[in-house]
Amino acid sequence: MSYGGSGNGGDWNNGAPNYEHAFDPYAEPDLFRGVLTRRVIAFIIDLIVLSVPVALAYLFIAVFGLITLGLGWLLFWLVWPATVIWALVYYGSTLGGEHSATIGMRVMDLELRTWYGAPGYFVLGAAHALLFWTSISFLSPLILLIGLFNARRRLAHDIVLGTVVINNSIRSPAGHPARMY
Repeated sequence: MSYGGSGNGGDWNNGAPNYEHAFDPYAEPDLFRGVLTRRVIAFIIDLIVLSVPVALAYLFIAVFGLITLGLGWLLFWLVWPATVIWALVYYGSTLGGEHSATIGMRVMDLELRTWYGAPGYFVLGAAHALLFWTSISFLSPLILLIGLFNARRRLAHDIVLGTVVINNSIRSPAGHPARMY
């Protein structure tokens, strides 16, 4: 299950890397067991993480508007674009970070990988969030039902981007317990 790309020992055929699906749902079904339920809970956690700074910004602008006799309330128009930028930076930096998971995904022990096993990167993470929000906005949240009909439990935006979300606890076994003497 290692990344078989350039520099990591992948086999080269005619100048192209030999990418194989790194995560087989039939050989390793535990990697995908309960992923959809965990993703929902991780999404709720991430929504809370994203909304706290936005709520604080609204509160700050409201108080600032009172102090400046209403003049500071003109800043309210900046909150929506700042919220979009904040969400893209959050998803890009967390999914493209060391753990390839948002804070909610880390709590739920999930990890985002490419279909051939490579970790996520910033642009992939930002595109993942952008495609998710776009798909549920235009196609309704019913588009999320697609995850019930494939073995890897991939959603539409996962399929388009070539990503897969797996149980991280299955891949990394627990350490040995401490001695009790």
